Amino acid sequence: MVTDIPGTTDASFGKEIVSYEAPKPMVGIHRFVFILFKQNGGRQTVRAPTIRDYFSTKVFSQDNNLDQPVAAVYINAQKKPAARRRS
Repeated sequence: MVTDIPGTTDASFGKEIVSYEAPKPMVGIHRFVFILFKQNGGRQTVRAPTIRDYFSTKVFSQDNNLDQPVAAVYINAQKKPAARRRS
């Protein structure tokens, strides 16, 4: 999670709150959503979520006084079961 990204540059100029962790889906199809919010009033303190289970984007944006989303990316990732070895 990166905050305070200047509007004229890229995320490397922002403040990293939580480092990126690549998806590691279990077997099956999984959905991932990346959302970019505009911060109200410029720089502000954004608190990292305490847990990832049952994360609510709506509650997170309200708790951190974030504006409406300005961009989003939705992806599906699938991991198939490993092939069984023949004896």
